[in-house]
Amino acid sequence: MNKEYQRTDIRRPTLFEALIPIVFMVFALIVGIFIYDTDPHIPLLLSAGVATIVAFRLGFKWWEIEKGMLDAVRLALQAVVILMVIGTIIGSWIAGGIVPTMIYYGLDILSPSYFLVAACAISAIVSIASGNAWTAAGTIGIAIMGIGHGLGINPAMVAGAVISGVYFGDKISPLSETTNLAPGIVGGELFEHIKHMLFTTVPALVISLILFAILDFKYSGQGAGLSEVQLLQAELNDIFIISPWLLIVPMFVIVMMVFKIPALPGLTIGSILGAICAIIVQKVPIGEAINVLYYGYSVDTDVAVVDSLLNNGGIESVMFTISLIIIAMCFGGVLEFTKIFEVIVEGIMTFARSTGSLISATVATCITANVVGCEQYMSIIIPGRMYADEYKKRGLKSKNLSRTLEDAGTMTSPLVPWNTCGVFMAATLGVPTFSYLPFAFLCLISPLIAVIYGFTGFKISYKKEKQPKYVAEEIAQ
Repeated sequence: MNKEYQRTDIRRPTLFEALIPIVFMVFALIVGIFIYDTDPHIPLLLSAGVATIVAFRLGFKWWEIEKGMLDAVRLALQAVVILMVIGTIIGSWIAGGIVPTMIYYGLDILSPSYFLVAACAISAIVSIASGNAWTAAGTIGIAIMGIGHGLGINPAMVAGAVISGVYFGDKISPLSETTNLAPGIVGGELFEHIKHMLFTTVPALVISLILFAILDFKYSGQGAGLSEVQLLQAELNDIFIISPWLLIVPMFVIVMMVFKIPALPGLTIGSILGAICAIIVQKVPIGEAINVLYYGYSVDTDVAVVDSLLNNGGIESVMFTISLIIIAMCFGGVLEFTKIFEVIVEGIMTFARSTGSLISATVATCITANVVGCEQYMSIIIPGRMYADEYKKRGLKSKNLSRTLEDAGTMTSPLVPWNTCGVFMAATLGVPTFSYLPFAFLCLISPLIAVIYGFTGFKISYKKEKQPKYVAEEIAQ
């Protein structure tokens, strides 16, 4: 359809109209999740229906609304496909003995006394190298969760450490899509953006590692004993051929990411190599190895921890997540298409008079976009477009905005259960979003540091011709 949206009967929503679907969504999710213990799918679907009614009231035709939904869903298609490939990787790497091997040797190397700190640091290194939080979580993250399970460490804490690590790498790696997207949206330069982000991200990581060290110290004596670890290793050794040679597969995948092989083909190759290991090394029949890619790996032993650890993976295991992504993106698409986001941001801007309040408004908008837009890229693209001119008007360099977009947009995306990042991390690591949220320290601390810097003026860069005092005078006029 080549129709244009130039009809005179279409109008922008008022602030009251813009808030209707947002308020309804919050109410529906609270009632559905916390009162009736339902999944977020139906509350979000109902919220999309309410947003559609508002769109009709604004004058939009159904075909226009539908196009807005489908355009938003298309934004998430890459994430959906990657998620399916991650499902095949989990299944094939378990069947191929790769994940069991990483867990087996990890139980020898890592100790409960420093496990969370090590988990965060290792995840960060892999994520920096790969430039992708999802790749890091879907490879080394899975192994770390398994090791933590074997050591008897709270899975929510382990997931929080993994997520803190992978999002540190995703945020500052020059290979990351969001790291390139943020300065691109606001007209900044990539390495200036990365350098400026270090002032907020490194302190946030240091604080996070200190908090994980405290948790390690507090709970180190409550993990599994040596006999339990040995039992788990013995079970893994009985079921699989454990060999350090199998570690070549994940190392090869990481090397491909370092050399900028796109995530989708790189992960697909990793999945195929896992299936080959299952067939050749573990002697899994070819038909069964193929089925593992869709249905996941399944085993029934007398040890509950082994069953819960290994019964995982496959495309089928991520279909719950994919359906949630599609529904969430339909809702976010209506809000973007009808300019509801824009109207809400304009309402916020009436209160943003100082640099601190402007950065706080940017942080709030990024978080809101993650909640109601349901996609990490929306939390960068929408606020980036909305605030770019305002930052320029106030004499602020564009790298301040691009940094804040990542401090709040990139970092809070895995904390929203229906955001594509939240559902991915929950599905991949096997821990509900609200369970790991209190322990995803880096993601919680980064937005706070951004706001503190805004109000104190610390590491806020102004253009030479417009210093803060002149900006304040201009705003006061």
